[in-house]
Amino acid sequence: MLVLLPPSEGKAPSGRGAPLKPESLSLPGLAAAREAVLTELVELCAGDEDKAREVLGLSEGLRDEVVKNAELRTAGARPAGEIYTGVLYDALGLASLDASAKRRAARSLLVFSGLWGAVRVTDRIPSYRCSMGVKLPGLGALGAHWRTPMASVLPEAAGDGLVLDLRSAAYAAAWKPKGEVAGRTAAVRVLHAPTRKVVSHFNKATKGRIVRSLLTAGAAPKGPAELVEALRDLGYVVEAQAPAKAGQAWSLDVLVTEVH
Repeated sequence: MLVLLPPSEGKAPSGRGAPLKPESLSLPGLAAAREAVLTELVELCAGDEDKAREVLGLSEGLRDEVVKNAELRTAGARPAGEIYTGVLYDALGLASLDASAKRRAARSLLVFSGLWGAVRVTDRIPSYRCSMGVKLPGLGALGAHWRTPMASVLPEAAGDGLVLDLRSAAYAAAWKPKGEVAGRTAAVRVLHAPTRKVVSHFNKATKGRIVRSLLTAGAAPKGPAELVEALRDLGYVVEAQAPAKAGQAWSLDVLVTEVH
């Protein structure tokens, strides 16, 4: 099973570890695209701070994020699972998983990123600020920048198993499963059952709980239909819609009655 996650906007500090080693990151087929984004981002943020804030969509109060980006090559690096914070990652609680669940997380979780493309939770990265919605002056829109390398790298990473897609729309734009891979992909929404609406906070929190539940239970569904049964066995209320034709993903709605 490959689980596709969005990053968090807020991130933990880089810490005092050894600096980034780009060659050590997973999915080496993304290396050239990563280097292109990293180089332009560092140069942008080391130059005109006001221009950098405008490009990155940051307020005056987030000037420190520009400084942080300018120092990406020398800042300490930590496992991505420690860098990403926020509602989804708090609910996922990687640090409190038992050893077996942590091993499953290391194998199956893939976090999408405007800067890195996608990384595993064990990849060591510095803290940064660069969303997938950013349009860099030289490279252009990052969603478009990542589509070509992702198209060749991600199907291989998916292997022949289930792909559980929990990404937000901006990150889903960087790679859309196609063909045979799409047929074993399940894209999940979390809906407030009484209103049938997506509400951001509990959407993220529930997605984190879903991943934690699957990892803790050692569930290994082979496809979307098996995933539906696994989630129902874990106590989730799930409505599933199989694809209408080949080359499309399954759609799963997880219904939640309490907003928390």
